[in-house]
Order: sequence, then C-alpha cells, then structure tokens
Amino acid sequence: MVLERTFSIIKPDATRRNLTGKIIAKFEEGGLRVVASKRIHMTRKQAEGFYAVHKDRPFFGELVDFMISGPVVVQVLEGQNAIARNREIMGATDPKKAAPGSIRAEFAESIGENSVHGSDAPETAKDEIAFFFAGSDIVG
Repeated sequence: MVLERTFSIIKPDATRRNLTGKIIAKFEEGGLRVVASKRIHMTRKQAEGFYAVHKDRPFFGELVDFMISGPVVVQVLEGQNAIARNREIMGATDPKKAAPGSIRAEFAESIGENSVHGSDAPETAKDEIAFFFAGSDIVG
C-alpha cells in the first residue's frame, strides 16, 4: 500500500446544504486525512482553468457556471492509496449507480450536482493540488 495525496472539492450543491462536515467525516472515517483545506468562491477564470480539459465538451459552460455558483471547499487528502480510496468513498458520478453509503449515493442531487470532485490519477492529483495549494499550505 502506498501513502499518497489526492485532491478533493466539496462542490457548491453540498456547501449550500451545509454538508461539508458530513462529507469530511466520510473521508476521515474512510481512512483519509485532510492535510490542507480552504473554503473559496471560485472565480470564472479559476473554474475555466481548472476544468480546461473539458473545454471542448458540450457541458463545459454549464460546469463552469455551476462551480462558480457558490462556495466550494478545496482540500488535499492523504492516506494509503488515497486516490483510489477517495474515489471509492465518493461513489460513482451518477448517484443512482453509486454504492450505498458513498458520498454521492447519500448527498448528490444529480449527475451534474454530485457534491464532490476527486482526482483520478497521480498526475492529475499533483496538478490539481498545485492549482490551489502551495507546498507550504499542506501540513502533513
């Protein structure tokens, strides 16, 4: 097992419903530690930059609009196989297909408003963490 870090966002639909604490508790109960966290209101420029990989997809504008619609919590999670573990704790993107007890099964409102984002690979995690955090922001 590998100790690694991953990136997570608690999205506007979840912060609007005061689910931040419940979601963080699920990460911690699942064996992940929060080693950096901040609540921000993403700017359009930040959202477009962060989701640039999707810029040619039809949902890009809607995604950006959603991500700037309210505050989010960006965080770095650390633990054994953190990337895979985080994705398991989050559940499938479609809440109807998410495993019972997962964040999306319990809290997502739809495929688009699915409460959380998590990195999908080590390279992505590294880039996503660096997008929002300097090395000195992360306290292990």
